Amino acid sequence: MSSKPEQKETHQANGAVLPIVPVDCLASQDRGQLVEPSDFLGPDGDGVEVVVLESRANAKGVREEDALLENGSQSNESDDTSTDRGPEPASPLKETSFSIGLQVLFPFLLAGFGTVAAGMVLDIVQHWDVFKYVTEVFILVPALLGLKGNLEMTLASRLSTAANIGQMDTPKELWRMITGNMALIQVQATVVGFLASIAAVIFGWIPDGHFSIDHAVLLCASSVATAFIASLVLGMIMIGVIIGSRKMGINPDNVATPIAASLGDLITLALLSGISWGLYKELESKAYVNPLVCAFFIALLPIWIIIAKKNTATREVLYSGWEPVIIAMAISSVGGLILDRTVSDPNFAGMAVFTPVINGVGGNLVAVQASRISTYLHMSGMPGESSETAPRKCPSPCSTFFGSDVNSRSARVLFLLVVPGHLVFLYTISSMQGGHTTLTLIFIVFYMTAALLQVLILLYIADWMVHWMWGRDLDPDNFSIPYLTALGDLIGTGLLALSFHILWLIGDRDSDVGD
Repeated sequence: MSSKPEQKETHQANGAVLPIVPVDCLASQDRGQLVEPSDFLGPDGDGVEVVVLESRANAKGVREEDALLENGSQSNESDDTSTDRGPEPASPLKETSFSIGLQVLFPFLLAGFGTVAAGMVLDIVQHWDVFKYVTEVFILVPALLGLKGNLEMTLASRLSTAANIGQMDTPKELWRMITGNMALIQVQATVVGFLASIAAVIFGWIPDGHFSIDHAVLLCASSVATAFIASLVLGMIMIGVIIGSRKMGINPDNVATPIAASLGDLITLALLSGISWGLYKELESKAYVNPLVCAFFIALLPIWIIIAKKNTATREVLYSGWEPVIIAMAISSVGGLILDRTVSDPNFAGMAVFTPVINGVGGNLVAVQASRISTYLHMSGMPGESSETAPRKCPSPCSTFFGSDVNSRSARVLFLLVVPGHLVFLYTISSMQGGHTTLTLIFIVFYMTAALLQVLILLYIADWMVHWMWGRDLDPDNFSIPYLTALGDLIGTGLLALSFHILWLIGDRDSDVGD
């Protein structure tokens, strides 16, 4: 009777507290390392007592060590090793509304000012000859700006994950991650840029029935060159930010994505405007330049494919990461068609400066919410697994915005950021004398209504889409954000165009909509 307590004391003194986890929660390479039953036997063959701790699988946290997951796991792990815990899983995100708003505010403003700068650029370049006579360039704007969410943000996420789990600690590992991921985004950027130009040609040809081969080649060359150079520049910036963050002891997850969001729109739009303007000037005197540029970037495609295919870190994404990127590009192109048809009318020229702002703000907010919901679900298991934290597949609007869980709380906080954020951005545009629209009260009311409705729709769709993808064994981190940002472009552009049309119809001459 006394041997068991003595063994327990020895066991605790040696610190041999062994958590037991289900076998199906372990990766295949870890199953071979399971402790055999014989390992629990003492020197004389007697068994020793094992203190069993409840362990919940945190597959995403083990792989990525995301900052949010670390906060959640710290709140779940305590010094109490009692087995009297309840069966309900603890909330992985112990955050108040104030803490959520405080963490989101700075990246939100940083990204918002980036979209304001992009809007100012678009307001200027819309009067250039290439935008006047090749209006299909407007169709390229949302599609190419969407590459920021589809490529650069996912690149930042992949590299941040690799840095956090120690896959970029040695020079050899660092070089392997850089070359593989840079080659991958060049493949994706070139293909998506080429497909975006085809979509622009088709959408421009259908309403008018007019087709120009010179304009089609110009669109192809401009789109492919812009996508390639923008992804190269932003990719190098992301790598520098992540490496610098690691050396400074800062979590790259907290800084890389906001910088990608703030710089992406401005750099991409500036490149598209400059490249298309330069190629348009060469269209008459040197017609061979446009097809030569297009052929050059497409000829580089096999090189990037080979590099990305040989790298184990990017091989899987090279094969499986196309569906959301291409579909998102098609959705954004429809928004571009709306922009083209609206801005081409002199009565609505003032819409150009506000389009990147409303689309960028909506896309950034819904990306935050989708990432938070995905993190919440990953805390309880893997995609496709039913869990207590994965609720109904079709949530009601009330549960999305008025529930008591942390995701509803964050949805309310993000929604409340819309009005003050847009007021700051509108004031900035007005102070810089951008646009062709005077900020009257009625204009601000219509603009805010469109912005609020856009974010309201996006947050609800995010709640449904992330859970739906989770139930279909799809990782929402890889699939949801491209769709949601593309829908943000489409909904934002459509509602903004509708607002401008209503303002024009009711005769709000004080707003100078068409000036």
